[in-house]
Amino acid sequence: MKGCKCLICERINMIKEGRNPYFVRELETGYVVIGDHQHFRGYTLFLYKHHGKYTELFQLPPQERARFLEEMTVVAKAVSAAFGAEKMNYELLGMGDAHLHWHLFPRRKGDLEEYGNKGAGPVWWYPAEKMFGLENRPSDSELEEMKSRLAEELEKLRPERTEEWL
Repeated sequence: MKGCKCLICERINMIKEGRNPYFVRELETGYVVIGDHQHFRGYTLFLYKHHGKYTELFQLPPQERARFLEEMTVVAKAVSAAFGAEKMNYELLGMGDAHLHWHLFPRRKGDLEEYGNKGAGPVWWYPAEKMFGLENRPSDSELEEMKSRLAEELEKLRPERTEEWL
């Protein structure tokens, strides 16, 4: 990751240096972080630990892929419980940063306001300038409360055998 220009790698380096205020928990295959903008309250990312030759799920070795998907599912379940989702939306995109990472959006009726199909539809139907507006950045106290809620839900899902869960 040294010399890498990838935003995800930069965020992971901040975690390793203790400087990422959005960091919640490290798992075997990735890092759980609260999203910088919270129009969709509880928006969370799961960042794959490694950057390099694997930029697609199908490129991961089968056991690694299975573990990454399993951990993402656990994170999604914790996000849903922590933030009262009516439905979860999942995205693994990568054209901006070709570093595997999941976007996990807890969804609720009305969260698109008047946008989309009578207020229903995918998150990208909400205007980017509103979604990423400064008013949607959590305050320090809101961020700490969100991290605490998510960490609590993740802990509830921790398997009994600690070697299965970092």
